[in-house]
Order: sequence, then structure tokens, then C-alpha cells
Amino acid sequence: MTTANKKTILILLAIVFLIALVPLFVLQGAEFGGSDDAGSQVVSEITGTEYEPWFTPVLETMINGEIPGEVESLMFCLQTGIGVGVIFFFIGKFSERTKWEKTTGKKLNEFEKEE
Repeated sequence: MTTANKKTILILLAIVFLIALVPLFVLQGAEFGGSDDAGSQVVSEITGTEYEPWFTPVLETMINGEIPGEVESLMFCLQTGIGVGVIFFFIGKFSERTKWEKTTGKKLNEFEKEE
């Protein structure tokens, strides 16, 4: 990796951290709510009635109560990890296929069998 690439990566990482941290310091008194709360408030404003969910989550029905915040966060992280794994699996597959095509000079067609 060249020094120009390293500088570019460091600058981009610094920008990412600034984008994430600046709002926390600039908007110190602001409330950062979830989209579920904001959506239900908008529906209540439009219809003039209290928003009522269509169904209760399956796990809340199974345990006869609300899911603890830690478990909810764990499930969200697990879902995120699975999604990232799937995305990067395909990115890796396509990049390796490109490398293979460059080294062998053959075009790999998914529908044809290799000989």
C-alpha cells in the first residue's frame, strides 16, 4: 500500500469519526429517538387517533412480556452480522472470480460447466 493510499484511508476514517461524533457534541440537548417512535407519532397526527400496532412480536408473546433491551440489542447485532457476512461473501466471490479470469484469461460463465 502506498503512502498516498494510507493518507486517503486515514482522512476518510477521520471524516467518518467526525460525522459520527460532531452531532453528539453540537446537539447536546437533542433527543435521538428511534424510527418506530417517530413513525407512530406521525400516524397519530395524520389520523387523529392513537396508533395501535397490528400485532405483537412473536418473542414477546412467547415470554409473556417485553424483551429486555440487552437481548433486543443482541438480536439486532446478530442480524447485522449475518447481513454483513452475506454481503461480503458475494463481494469476495466476485473479486476472486475477477482475479481468476485475469490470471487464466478465461471468462467464467456461471451457466457453463468448467472442463
